[in-house]
Amino acid sequence: MKRLLICIFLLVATVALAAPAPQSVLPVSFDGWQLEKASVRTGSDPASVDGADAGVLKEYGFTGFEFGTYARNGRKMQIKVAEFGDASGAYGAFTYYVQPQMLKEEIGDDAASNNKRILFFRSNLLIDAVLDEVTAMSAADLRSLADALPKAKGSLSALPTLQGDLPKQSYIPNTLRYIEGPVALQRLGVPIPAALVNFSMGPEVIFARYKTSNGEAYMTLIGYPTPQIAADRIKAFQAAGLPGGPFFFKRSGPLVIAVNGNVPESEAQSLLASVNYDANVTWNQPTKQNPRDNMGNLIVGIFMLIGVILVIALIFGFAFGGVRVLAKKLFPNRVFDRPEDVEIIQLHLK
Repeated sequence: MKRLLICIFLLVATVALAAPAPQSVLPVSFDGWQLEKASVRTGSDPASVDGADAGVLKEYGFTGFEFGTYARNGRKMQIKVAEFGDASGAYGAFTYYVQPQMLKEEIGDDAASNNKRILFFRSNLLIDAVLDEVTAMSAADLRSLADALPKAKGSLSALPTLQGDLPKQSYIPNTLRYIEGPVALQRLGVPIPAALVNFSMGPEVIFARYKTSNGEAYMTLIGYPTPQIAADRIKAFQAAGLPGGPFFFKRSGPLVIAVNGNVPESEAQSLLASVNYDANVTWNQPTKQNPRDNMGNLIVGIFMLIGVILVIALIFGFAFGGVRVLAKKLFPNRVFDRPEDVEIIQLHLK
């Protein structure tokens, strides 16, 4: 019994030692900044990142976090990294937390700053950096950090494209929100309820604010998998009698667009007219017949091959015959037609 327990213990210990250690997201150093290993914290509970919006992080596909403090020449930089299943989740979380008063920065895939706090995302990672002092090189340092972070591969690195359908005119910066679930929809105050959007059908939602002559308008852009689903949903929206109106609706392919708020009808219709779905079609049908499928070309090719073979046969035939004739003239009875080769064996049977 003791031997069995010892064997089990050794097996478990071997498996534990052989198991790969979890990969760290934060680099050990960048641009002279050194990670203080004692400050590093990791985990997978979204409440440790944001207790109030843990449900929102789950909707965006939150998988884990890593916190750490960097030091250089007596200065400090606190970095919080939230990791998501794909780049769309990190992008959605970035739009959820960015605020209109923040300034746009060129860091990672997109970034915004508010004094000493810089929020940016890189691939499937959302980074919240807090500096003790902002210098002329702070942005360059954070760009180096972004380049040192691991990136998602393949389809996981693809960003959503729905935001590209939003009109740019009169858009209020940093008000775009990319939404993947009902919790974020409710927290952001989107005027269309989650029950009507019906997230079980797999929609994507973009919510943004626009300036109008009367104040602010809100545009909700919902992308459904098929135009048929979108046609069904817009009927439900129009029949619902939503508060916060008047509402103006439009459908373009699989997109449902809604505009409401302090906006005159003419401006609302102008916003709706700015959104049009363009299907990306790849034309892969051959524009001419494949030569291998053309029977006429096949027959012509066969006769050409026969002709080539005949020409080659004639050339070799004349060459062989010419060599034989020449050899008989130059070397009579030595190479060809030698008596010992043409002698007939006789048995003389009687």
